[in-house]
Amino acid sequence: MSRTVLVSTFGTFVGKKSERLVLRGPGLAKGKPASPQSPAPPEQVEIPLFRVGEIVMPSRGATLSVDLIQEAVARGIPITFLSSTGQPFAMLTSPMLTATVQTRREQLRAMDDRRGAELCRAFVAGKLRNQAGLLVYFAKAESGQRRADALQAASDVRKARSRALQVDGSTPGMVRETLMGIEGMGAQAYWRGVKGLLEGKCEFEGRKGRGAVDAVNALLNYGYGILTSRVWAAVMLAGLDPFAGFLHADRPGKPSMVLDLIEEMRAPVVDRAVLAYVRLGQPVRFEGALLDEATRKAIATAVVERLEANVVVRGRKLTVGSVVQQQARSVATFLRREGKYRPFSMTW
Repeated sequence: MSRTVLVSTFGTFVGKKSERLVLRGPGLAKGKPASPQSPAPPEQVEIPLFRVGEIVMPSRGATLSVDLIQEAVARGIPITFLSSTGQPFAMLTSPMLTATVQTRREQLRAMDDRRGAELCRAFVAGKLRNQAGLLVYFAKAESGQRRADALQAASDVRKARSRALQVDGSTPGMVRETLMGIEGMGAQAYWRGVKGLLEGKCEFEGRKGRGAVDAVNALLNYGYGILTSRVWAAVMLAGLDPFAGFLHADRPGKPSMVLDLIEEMRAPVVDRAVLAYVRLGQPVRFEGALLDEATRKAIATAVVERLEANVVVRGRKLTVGSVVQQQARSVATFLRREGKYRPFSMTW
C-alpha cells in the first residue's frame, strides 16, 4: 500500500539512499517539531520508495535533494509544497505524461455536449450524497434533539441531491447555474447540521473560505489545501487538463477540473477528519491569523490518515487516496466514451 509522506517538521532533510526515501532531522522519531530556538539532535527515518505514493511538504525550513526529485519523477511520485494556509503553491511531476492526448481533446469537446452536462450532475450529486452520509455517520453518536436535527439536515441534503439529478440540459452551460443553486441549498442544510454536531465543542457560525479566522473553518481550509494537491496530481496523471472543468466556470488561473473532482471527496476526507478532531476536543491554536505549526501538523496528519484509510468500492478494497486516482481516470475514460462515470459514494 502506498502512503503519503508528510514532511512537517522544521529542519528536515528529504533525500534518497539506494531504493529508500530518507528523512533526516530533529524530532522525527517522536514527531516533535523543532525550531531554531529549540534544536533537537538529528534522527533518521527510511521508507522504501515503492511504498511512497506522494510527498507533501507543508513545512518551512525543509530541504529536498535533487537525487530524490529525479527518482520521484521517474516513479510517478508527485511532490507538493503547501503554504502556511494549506494551499499548494508548487508541484513537481514528470513533464512526460503517459496519458493519450485524445483525453484532453475529448475533455475540451465535452464542454459543449452532453458528456459535460452529465459530469456536472454527477459531481453535485456525489458531493451531496457524501455530505448526507457524513451527517448520518456522526448522528449515530448523538441522541435526542441533536440527533434528530442532524438527521433532518441529512434528509434535506438528500432532497437537494434528488433535484440535482433531475436538472435537464445538454451542455454544462445549460445546467451549471441551476446545479450550483441546488448545491448551495444543500450546503446550507449540511453546514446547519455540522453546526449542530459541533455545538458545545467549538463555536461554528457557518462555512467561510480563505481568510477565515475561526478554528473550524481554518482547519477545513487547511485540509482542503492538502486534498487539492492530491486531486490535482491525480488529474494530471490521468491526462486531464486541470484548468478545463465543467461544473466550475473557467477563470484565469482557476483549476476548474480539480475543483470539479474534489467536490465528492470533501466530506469523506477533510470534513470527517475535521469533525472528528474538533469533537474529540483536540487543541486548535493560532499564530496571529494562521494555525500554529503544531495544529497544522496535527490536522495534516489526520487528513493523510483519511486518505490512507481503506474503503470497499464496487467489491474492491482500496485506500481513499487510490479512489481519488481511480475517479480521475474514470473521468478520462468517460470523456473518451470508453465507460461510464459514477461519483464516489462513501459507505458510512
